[in-house]
Amino acid sequence: MCGRYVSTRSPQELTRIFDVVEWHPEETLEQSWNVAPTDEVYAVLERAGRGAAEDAPVRRELRTPRWGLVPSWAKDPKIGSRMINARVETVHEKSAYRRAFARRRCLLPADGFYEWQQVKDEATGKVRKQPYFIHPADGEVMALAGLYEFWRDPAVEDREDPAAWLLTCTIITTEATDAAGRVHPRMPLALTPDHYEAWLDPHHDDAGHLRDLLTRPADGNLGARPVSTAVNSTRSNGPQLLDEVA
Repeated sequence: MCGRYVSTRSPQELTRIFDVVEWHPEETLEQSWNVAPTDEVYAVLERAGRGAAEDAPVRRELRTPRWGLVPSWAKDPKIGSRMINARVETVHEKSAYRRAFARRRCLLPADGFYEWQQVKDEATGKVRKQPYFIHPADGEVMALAGLYEFWRDPAVEDREDPAAWLLTCTIITTEATDAAGRVHPRMPLALTPDHYEAWLDPHHDDAGHLRDLLTRPADGNLGARPVSTAVNSTRSNGPQLLDEVA
């Protein structure tokens, strides 16, 4: 799975990297070296204007959904905390993700992600979980494959009120390989720049082709280093979390 990641790029840098045409400065997020489920995160997505026809032109936006997808049919948004990841093997057919996979796909920019490995402490004989920071070896941004969804809050009567809609997202995962595979059996999927357009296009609905666009982050060229267990706490943050430990 992917339960924590790092996101420190500025919105100005992200709009340049991903050719975003619409971004609202009031949605600026703080840098985070410990992004956790239910946090607001940056997402690159494409949408037509409200009320536009299905074949209307789309615009590329930088938005800030909450991490943990809430399906449109959910009665309680708390379900999102259990839906931070969607397995690529079943994402196109599971009811929670099927509609989003067909029409509402996004990219979640990341500097890298954390995974935990069970290791035996030689001194005590006890098993503990050691966190690792996994990242592209070249330091480039990762475009994690994600889905987004809108959930209508029935407690807000006015549909035009921004509070009436909750925007959420999830990260698509697969079996892990390379450095990530040595740490944890699952890892997030990503896209290369030449596939951004096809993945984000809401008019593109060929499930087989869409799944073929997904790749291992950095084409599998990843580095992994053990880091402090301070990252275990969602209250911990800062660049020191990326420092390598023995």
